[in-house]
Amino acid sequence: MSQPAPMITKDGRFAYEAAGDPGATPLIFLHGIGGAARAWRRQLATFGNRFRAIAWDMPGYGGSAPLASVSIAALAEALQQFIEQLGAGRPILVGHSIGGMIVQKWLVQSPKLARAVVLAQTSPAFGKADGDWQRSFIAARLGPLDRGETMKSLAPSLVKELVGDDPDPKGMELARECMGDVPEASYRAMMQALIGFDQRSTLRNISVPTLLLSGSKDNNAPAPMMEKTATYIPAAEYVELAGVGHLANLERPDAFDEALGRFLNSVTAKA
Repeated sequence: MSQPAPMITKDGRFAYEAAGDPGATPLIFLHGIGGAARAWRRQLATFGNRFRAIAWDMPGYGGSAPLASVSIAALAEALQQFIEQLGAGRPILVGHSIGGMIVQKWLVQSPKLARAVVLAQTSPAFGKADGDWQRSFIAARLGPLDRGETMKSLAPSLVKELVGDDPDPKGMELARECMGDVPEASYRAMMQALIGFDQRSTLRNISVPTLLLSGSKDNNAPAPMMEKTATYIPAAEYVELAGVGHLANLERPDAFDEALGRFLNSVTAKA
């Protein structure tokens, strides 16, 4: 597979990778807290023959400039600016984990601008900002950094905790590379941005075709929660990948691409 060349927007704010005809329907991939644009290279190769497949580096990742103040709302606004920079009209968005949260917030701000969305292994809420579960979640993830570990030293154990059965070895190598390269400041800021996120009341307003994609072994975005979430979205389809943890596109790229491909076929058939 030839590697996409990293690119950057004209204003220098956003780094991204892309494949496919610039005139084709935009298909934009958004990674999670431990990811990067390059985590989607397999998908860029798979779907670049039909779409303008694009993967961004989230602000503060890779070559993308960090935000002055990080929140899901600010990240959603950054996504809109990225879309405008690329001239990517009526995109299909694929958001993984926090990327899916950004897509949900973006849909509130821009409800008619997407052709369709995929919410992959994500959640409509992270609970109340003062909740004990939320505090323990953040402490468990930031505590090792507070004690002197680095993202590189933590990457193998962090990735191992996220995945399910028999993950693809090459995908796991890429997952560890991406996690290890996340700037510590960005990792901390994104973790804190999760606190208080809650879009449950807006799910019923999502008016575009929507795929919710879960993994049966995902402990971060449990499949039963995602299946229930799908019932609140009018035009939602739910697909569960057996044996898969939280990093489906890297763990089981064939299964992920097949599920995504079926959804894209149904969306484009109706266009």
